[in-house]
Amino acid sequence: QVQLVESGGGLVQAGGSLRLSCATSGSIFSLNAMGWYRQAPGKQRELVAVITSGGDRNYADSVKGRFTISRTTNTVYLQMNSLKPEDTAVYYCNVRAKWDEYWGQGTQVTVSS
Repeated sequence: QVQLVESGGGLVQAGGSLRLSCATSGSIFSLNAMGWYRQAPGKQRELVAVITSGGDRNYADSVKGRFTISRTTNTVYLQMNSLKPEDTAVYYCNVRAKWDEYWGQGTQVTVSS
């Protein structure tokens, strides 16, 4: 059974940094991409960053130049710098495989002004 466990969220002042981690366990067949999404209160879940199995990275325009996604074999990271209050949201780890998709439980990130 595949599990995604996120960590690293918390409360930070504007301009600060946080690093999110998502550790995967279990067998993932034909992994395509790993990424991070976020959902703020009253808003739809949106893509923040994704890294493909080939190492290509894509970012939402709102985080380009501030966030960096990286991965090891079993863990995906999101380094978040120059955080803004509008980055406040629940951040979810996502893994997409050929036949399946998996989500973490979410970790809260709160940026105070």
